[in-house]
Amino acid sequence: MTAENVFLVHALLMGIYITFIYDILRIVRRVFPHSGFMVSLEDILFWIYCAVIVFLLMYHESNGTLRWFAVFGAIAGMILYKRLVSPYFVKYVSLVLQKIFDILTKILRLILRPFVKSGRKLKEKMARAARRRAVKLQKKREQRRRFFKKKLTLLQKVLKIKL
Repeated sequence: MTAENVFLVHALLMGIYITFIYDILRIVRRVFPHSGFMVSLEDILFWIYCAVIVFLLMYHESNGTLRWFAVFGAIAGMILYKRLVSPYFVKYVSLVLQKIFDILTKILRLILRPFVKSGRKLKEKMARAARRRAVKLQKKREQRRRFFKKKLTLLQKVLKIKL
C-alpha cells in the first residue's frame, strides 16, 4: 500500500474514533444528566482534544500538510460509524448502564436504610432538644422582662413620691 492509502485508512479510523469518543460523552450524559454549562464545557474539551489528535495525525502522516482526501476520509469514517454503529451503541449501552445504576442505587439504599433511620431519629431528638432549649430561653427572657418591669415601675413610683 502506498503512503496515501495508509494515510486515508488512518483518517477513516480517526473519524470513527472521534465519533466513538463523542458517543461515550452522549452515554455519560444520558446516564448522569448534566447542566447546560457542563455540557458546554465537555464539548469544548472534546473539540480541543479532537483538534490536537487530528493535528498530530496530519503532522505525523503528511508533515503538517492538509490533505483533502484525509479530511474526506475522516468525514466518511464519522458518517459510516454514525449510521451503522452509533444509534445502537448509545441506546443499548446507556440502557444497560442505567439499569446497573438503578440496581446499585437500590442495593445502596437497602444497605444504608438502618443508618438513614438512625440519622432521622437522631435529627428528631436534636430538634426536640433544640425546641426545649428555645422554650426555656423564652421563659427566662419573660422572667427577666417581668423582673425589670417591676423594678422600673417601683423606681418610677419612688421618683414620683420624691418629686
